[in-house]
Amino acid sequence: MSESAAALLDRIQAPAGEGREIPDAATREIIGRAPVASVADLDDAIARAKAAQPGWEALGHEKRSALLLAAADAIDANAEALAHLLSREQGKPLNGPNARFELGACSAWLRTNATTVLEPQVLVDDDTLHAELIYKAAGVVGAIGPWNWPLMITIWQIGPSLRMGNTVVAKPSEYTPLSVLAMIAVMNEVLPADVLIGVSGDREVGARLASHPDVDKIMFTGSTATGRRIIESSAGNLARLTLELGGNDAGIVLPGTDAAAIAQDLFWGAFINTGQTCAAMKRLYVHDSVYDDVVSALAEIAAATPIGNGLDEGNVLGPLQNKAQFDIVSRLVDDARSGGARVVTGGEAAPELGELFYRPTIIADIDNDAALVQEEQFGPALPVIRYSDVDEAFELANAVDVGLGASVWSSDPEAARDAAARMQSGTVWINSHGGLHPMVPFGGVKSSGYGLEFGVEGLKSVAVTQVVSGPPRKG
Repeated sequence: MSESAAALLDRIQAPAGEGREIPDAATREIIGRAPVASVADLDDAIARAKAAQPGWEALGHEKRSALLLAAADAIDANAEALAHLLSREQGKPLNGPNARFELGACSAWLRTNATTVLEPQVLVDDDTLHAELIYKAAGVVGAIGPWNWPLMITIWQIGPSLRMGNTVVAKPSEYTPLSVLAMIAVMNEVLPADVLIGVSGDREVGARLASHPDVDKIMFTGSTATGRRIIESSAGNLARLTLELGGNDAGIVLPGTDAAAIAQDLFWGAFINTGQTCAAMKRLYVHDSVYDDVVSALAEIAAATPIGNGLDEGNVLGPLQNKAQFDIVSRLVDDARSGGARVVTGGEAAPELGELFYRPTIIADIDNDAALVQEEQFGPALPVIRYSDVDEAFELANAVDVGLGASVWSSDPEAARDAAARMQSGTVWINSHGGLHPMVPFGGVKSSGYGLEFGVEGLKSVAVTQVVSGPPRKG
């Protein structure tokens, strides 16, 4: 059943006079009131999820898959309402690789989770022994989501978890709880009771979720600093962890590359979701031979890309989601400018559009040790660093302590593929950046976290293993 955004909001928000007010990212007007759960509320949710888990697992893969496909249908039926709520709460426009795109990804990933097969692995099968490695539900999964892609990343967490027979308690970001709670409400129209529970609360609730003795697995996407705290919180219960943490992804444009041919993909590799994406390109190394052409092409695209309120169908870039992130971007760009870097386009706020809008910014002639290069800006500002020696470019790209994604760009894709192995990152893209596929595993190295998501490996990550070893099978 399809509902309006207002009707969905009424279903999940706190009563009048209660909860935490959530502003529209673009206008700063209050959208609604998010429930604020207590630790006791969380404990109750975990108890309910734990009680529901054995029955959910006992349904078997076929029945669970059918219910997940029905949940994907429910998301599709309410996609437009959810996209409008998401656009207002998060700030991303409806069009482009933004809110409607995110809702499409939610149902697509959920359908893939529902239909991906994970078979037992036969370890030994001879005339003396038959041994198999099988995958069983872990139990209760705690899913802690971010504010940048709140719906899609929540599905990345809960989809495989439910598919494998776990129940899930999901805590959305304090910045974007309404759209996540609304999507969970839509899914719960078809899922059994207490299989999926959304709990909106503060950091105390998140810490309790990570440390709760009845939580068997934690999935978290967010900053490296918060990831470290989750590791500490989980020490007592030894919950298994999948952590997708911060990134400062590098792109390297190799000598002789056609700037015009790659400019659009370069731009969106950096500026998707107004730069607020963990696996967006945050720093770009360009060879002398094409440096000026690449900078010029990027600046031209940045200056021409429509930015404004996400509900305006013509816009494809929106505001920063929150004031703290706006301040980070402003500080890093100002620091780059004061350090002698050249602001080719942008480099300033756009107050006529709203409080948290920042113009898409290209920074050239910047030193590699500038804060804008070394720190993750997570916003619409791309530093472009000139290099002349390819070996040095890879050395600089790999020098940071994170390694989520990276990209290599060349008019010779095979040369780029050969060079990709030199990158220290969980994923390397060739002539693109940040594209994900529900069957291709994704995860980071270094301080970008550990554990894989997506596809068969993603199903394994939310399961526990058991070896069954016995006499050889007859026949």
